[in-house]
Amino acid sequence: MKKRSLLLVDDDRQLLDSMADWLEMKGFAITKAVSRREAADLLAHRPFDAVLTDIRLQDGDGFDVLQACQRIPNKPAVILMTGYGTVEMAVEALRAGAFDLLTKPIIDEELVMSLGRALDQRNVLEENRRLKAQLDSRFGLESVVGRDARMLRIFDLIDRIADTKATVLITGESGTGKSLIARAIHRRSTRRDHAFVEIACGALPESLLESELFGHVAGAYTGAVGERIGKFQQAEGGTIFLDEIGTASPNLQVKLLRVLQEFAFEPVGGTRTIHVDTRVILATNEDLAKAVQGGRFRQDLFYRVNVINLEIPPLRERVSDIPLLAAHFLKNVAEETRKRVIGFSAEAHAALERYSWPGNVRELQNVVERAVLLSRGELLGLDDLPDSVVAAPPSLLDTSDPGALKRALQVPERQIILEVLEAHAWNRSATAEFLGINRTTLYKKMKRLGLDRPASATPGPSTPDNPSTRRV
Repeated sequence: MKKRSLLLVDDDRQLLDSMADWLEMKGFAITKAVSRREAADLLAHRPFDAVLTDIRLQDGDGFDVLQACQRIPNKPAVILMTGYGTVEMAVEALRAGAFDLLTKPIIDEELVMSLGRALDQRNVLEENRRLKAQLDSRFGLESVVGRDARMLRIFDLIDRIADTKATVLITGESGTGKSLIARAIHRRSTRRDHAFVEIACGALPESLLESELFGHVAGAYTGAVGERIGKFQQAEGGTIFLDEIGTASPNLQVKLLRVLQEFAFEPVGGTRTIHVDTRVILATNEDLAKAVQGGRFRQDLFYRVNVINLEIPPLRERVSDIPLLAAHFLKNVAEETRKRVIGFSAEAHAALERYSWPGNVRELQNVVERAVLLSRGELLGLDDLPDSVVAAPPSLLDTSDPGALKRALQVPERQIILEVLEAHAWNRSATAEFLGINRTTLYKKMKRLGLDRPASATPGPSTPDNPSTRRV
C-alpha cells in the first residue's frame, strides 16, 4: 500500500528529527519543515495527507500553517501541537479547522491514534467529494450534451430557474432525456443536498400510485398493516419528479392540484394534514393541451403545472448533436469497461447521422454501449453498429444547422456518381459525358466526395482518361 504522506513542522530540530524517525518506522512518508515559510512553500508544491505542526514557530505560528492548508483544494488533515495547551486554545484550533490539538510532551500512542482518526476522517471526506463529483458528472447539466440552438436555450433556462421553487413541466418524446434534465435542475439548485425522488405515474395502478405519493395510515386498505410515508414526504426539502404525468387519473389530478397550490395533503385513509417543502418537476411525452381539449386532463391542473415548460426536441431534429452525444457515451462506456476505444470511423459517423433515432438519446446510448462492448479495435466501424442503423435512409434535416442541406444532398450525389463510375469501369471521361458535366467538374466532385477508384476495379477501355492501355 502507498505510504501516507505527512508534513512535520517544528523549529526544534532535535524533536523534529526524533519524531520523523519514529513515524517513518510506523509507515509514514515524512517531509520536514523548520519554519512557517518552509511549510507554506512545501504545501504549495506538494500534496500531503496530513500535517503535524507546532503552534509556536520562529517566523509565525501553526495557525498560519493551518490557514495555508485550508486554502488547498484537497485539504490535508491538520493536527496542532503545543507545550502550553488550554481548553480555549483547543476550541480555537477546532473552530479554525484543525482535527486535533495535542499537548507536549507527545505520547506516542496518542499521536498514532490521533493521526489514524484524522486520516480516516479525511478518507470519508474524499469519498464524499468523489461521489458528489460522480453525481455532478452523471446527473449535472454537464452530462446533458448538446450544441443545438434549442438545447442551448434550454440550458440557459435551466440555469435561470434551478434555484427557484417554480413548478417545471418537461415535454418531449420518450428517450429524449427528460429524467436527466430533471436531475440536472435538482443538482444545480440549493436543494441538491436533499432527496431527489422519481416516480413513473404510468407504472403503477391508481390505487397504489396514490399511496406511493401521499402515504397511508394503518388499515387504510386491505394489506395496509402499518403507516407508510409517501414520496412527497420523502422529498422534503428536495425535489420530486413525476414522470408520465399525462397518465394520472381524474381523482389523482384533483389531489395533485391541491398539492401544487397548497403543498399540503392527507395520507390515504388519514385525516391529519401534512405540509411539505418540495419542489415539483413533471414530465410527459403527451400533448397535454390536446389532452385538455379531449377532456382527459384538467385545465386548471394544466395551467398549474405549465408554469415553466421545457420542450426537449427529438434527436432526429438536432443531427449536429449526434457526434457529441456519441463521443460522450463512448468515453463513459470505454472508461467503465476499460476498453481502448477512441472514436468512430467516418462511415460509422455518417451512419449515425443518417439514422432517424425513433428511441432518441436513449437508443443512441444503447447503440454506442453495444458497439463498444462488441468492438475489437480502437475505432468503431459499420460492423460494430446494428443493421438497422447502417441500412437506414437519411434522417430529417437538422434545421438549426446551416450546412445541413448541403451535407444531406451529398449523400445521393455521391451514390449517383459512384454507380455511374462503376457502370463505366471507372472511366471518368465516359462518366462525365453520361452525367452531362465536364471532366474537371467530375474530378472536383470526386475529390470532394472522397471517391477514389478501388485497386480491384477493372480498367475501362483505352482512352486519354484511362492510360492503362494505349491506342497506337
